[in-house]
Amino acid sequence: MELPLEPRLSIGLQHVLAPSEYDESPPSSRVGDLPDVVRALDALGFDSIWSGDHVAFAGPILDPLIQLAQAAALSDRLTIGTAVHLLPLRHPAPVAKQVATLDTVSNGRLIFGVGVGGEFPLEFQLCGVPVEERGARLGEGIQVLRKLWSGRPVAHEGRFYPFPEVAMQPPPAQPGGPPIWCGGRADAALRRTGRLADGWLSYVVTPERYRQSLETIAAAAEAAGRTLERFGTGHLLFLRLDKDRESALAFAARFLSIRYAMDFSRAAERYCALGEPEAVADAIRAFHAAGVRHLVLNVLAHEREKLAHLQRFADEVMPLLADLR
Repeated sequence: MELPLEPRLSIGLQHVLAPSEYDESPPSSRVGDLPDVVRALDALGFDSIWSGDHVAFAGPILDPLIQLAQAAALSDRLTIGTAVHLLPLRHPAPVAKQVATLDTVSNGRLIFGVGVGGEFPLEFQLCGVPVEERGARLGEGIQVLRKLWSGRPVAHEGRFYPFPEVAMQPPPAQPGGPPIWCGGRADAALRRTGRLADGWLSYVVTPERYRQSLETIAAAAEAAGRTLERFGTGHLLFLRLDKDRESALAFAARFLSIRYAMDFSRAAERYCALGEPEAVADAIRAFHAAGVRHLVLNVLAHEREKLAHLQRFADEVMPLLADLR
């Protein structure tokens, strides 16, 4: 089975707060920059804005659905997406209501990316969810979302989320609900994506690993007897434009090590797009050739540099990718 990919490449931004070490101001004074970011994305020709999710993280992080609601009100053009929402941390019924509302107020511009998380086990303890159940909870949670988004009376019998017949109204703007894209790199996650999801959103993989993963997803979809009209393919790519690769790598390694509270040096060298515009464009082309159609940039920069970084990407990298868009 060959996955039916979208024809063109779209480029968006994952909006996140920089670690405190990269801005002198406290997080509370930096959360108001989203309007400026959205206006820049619109003006510079980006296609989407995305938000990540943690309940408790190594650094400051905001709720993704609330951020995206603000973004949807500020732009009537940008696609909005979660990259990714940690669905196993919550009961899927209230999430279904929130996501249906967000899809409605954004006029059907939402992509709901979901994942299992697990790299910060304390947030699972905080939410009262056994971390070892996260994969099973995600799979069942996706089923619950789709049932409730139908708008019809539905019931569910499952290990975690059984409920009697009920109808959730109104349904989302997109018939059947927004597309659900799964994250994850392990074989179990890829097979789950093939069985249940409308797309895949990766990070910290190489283009070759991406291509191989799509083959695993396609095989799982075929084994499940699915017929897919369209399959979304996204990749979260860490980006640092600089005078050369060495300078960009040094910044990226320290920045990401602080953000994730672990040594990210080797991962930064292998998985980031770094350096001059031509090198960054070449890295993006390699992912496009591997099957990526939605590029989600995570800009590694001081808060005060963020808008300038977006401007430089639009001015110097986007023209090199014009034939893909």
